[in-house]
Amino acid sequence: MQTLTLRNGVEIPQIGFGVFQIPEADTERCVLDALEVGYRHIDTAQAYHNEKQVGEALKHSGLKREDVFVTTKVWLSNAGEKKASESIERSLELLGDRIDLLLIHQPFSDYYGTYRAMLKFYEQGLVRAVGVSNFYPGRYADIADNFDVAPMVNQIELHPFYQRENDLANVEKHGGVVESWGPFAEGRNGLFTNPVLTSIGNKYGKSAAQVTLRWMLQRGIVVLPKSVHRERMEQNFDIFDFALSDEDMRQIATLDGGKPLFMDHRTAQVADMFNGKQW
Repeated sequence: MQTLTLRNGVEIPQIGFGVFQIPEADTERCVLDALEVGYRHIDTAQAYHNEKQVGEALKHSGLKREDVFVTTKVWLSNAGEKKASESIERSLELLGDRIDLLLIHQPFSDYYGTYRAMLKFYEQGLVRAVGVSNFYPGRYADIADNFDVAPMVNQIELHPFYQRENDLANVEKHGGVVESWGPFAEGRNGLFTNPVLTSIGNKYGKSAAQVTLRWMLQRGIVVLPKSVHRERMEQNFDIFDFALSDEDMRQIATLDGGKPLFMDHRTAQVADMFNGKQW
């Protein structure tokens, strides 16, 4: 398993399995399939409503808890030191008394208080690494510059159509690692049939999806593909037997549109969408 080393020495598997939008009824099966395929990094969140099922899969997998890297995120309605602490206690119970990476899900509300709560669990050894999600460079620097422990990860929308060189440079400047959610852009812009990606893939006997994931790995990005189909999980994991050339990387760079395809997290649209809902 290919890994990256976080600032504090913790090893994070560079390919993970995301469970966003996987129904609760299917989550345990999907996580068990992913673990059998070889994934050792599972990405969930309080707002996904499936931490419990991820925890059940871990218990039933036959693997030691310390052999699987698990990420979860503190949701908006749990922002602030007190509420965040309570929610993290609950996440720990659901995920087996250990969180390998804990993130702030969105840069809204009292994220300073949330981060203080996270650091308490980090200092106790119950959380192995801390970071943020969907933080633009200014917000990321705000956290990094005002706490003794800077975020080790920023999980953001990143794919061939939104390549975010400035974000990568900003996180790297502060000693952090970038994770990509939505690496396939959920199929938008015809990613799976894109002529550039498919042409490159044909040289290696790989799909556009596999080329996309390989491109991420070679940029030093953690990728979190999701599928409910075991065959797709296997295909997404089958990216370690080839390498893209410099020319391949240059061609993919031309696909960058410089704009998000999903919600622009500089707005409070997510917060409005879920206003008042408890998770």
